[in-house]
Amino acid sequence: MNTARTVKMKGDKGVVMEGMLANWYAKNTRTEIAAMEAEAGAIAATLAPNAAVLEVAPGPGYLAVALAKLGAFNVAGLDISRSFVRIAKTNAKKAGVRIDFRHGDITAAPFATGSFDFIICRAAFKNFANPAAALAEMHRMLKPGGEALIIDMSRDASDPDIDELVDGMRLGALDSFMTRRIFKGTLRKRALSPAGFAALAAASPFGRADIKPDGIGMEVRLRKAG
Repeated sequence: MNTARTVKMKGDKGVVMEGMLANWYAKNTRTEIAAMEAEAGAIAATLAPNAAVLEVAPGPGYLAVALAKLGAFNVAGLDISRSFVRIAKTNAKKAGVRIDFRHGDITAAPFATGSFDFIICRAAFKNFANPAAALAEMHRMLKPGGEALIIDMSRDASDPDIDELVDGMRLGALDSFMTRRIFKGTLRKRALSPAGFAALAAASPFGRADIKPDGIGMEVRLRKAG
């Protein structure tokens, strides 16, 4: 029987989602597929044909799958959860796309230097125990001139903004209650503020970041010098 397991691994602040917990997350975030498809479309419009793209912490792989369906891109994913890697591979197979999903830690990624034109990390950066090392690895894996996009929650997110987001997810009563508690508690405490992220980026190999507040979160763009 597949059961949830509490696992501590380098690169993650707390519980790595495995087993039943990973399945629960995959089920709930399936309601966000339309939004992820829109994000994938916006990303694809900026990429050259055959661009190499890495999604860090893709979870069930919905965004990576949506992106792979939009063009001749070489898409890969790296996740610390073995359950998510399995789920993401299954979702890619069902969608008829080829994606190189791998199990691993963003602070010691199993990809060569200069492997990617674009790196995306969505709703996961706040969970990294060593965000400075994560940014350094993203910088290492990018080609000169490559870009990283981090979309995540802001510590400045308000309770009303979180309520509005969860309402839009169309969850059942229990899942809605649990999701609100998680956002307002653990996740918000882990998240960086825009000012905090700017300071982190300034101390990283990137040197700076363009940060755009967006709802309860922010979009952070970082570019490796060409």
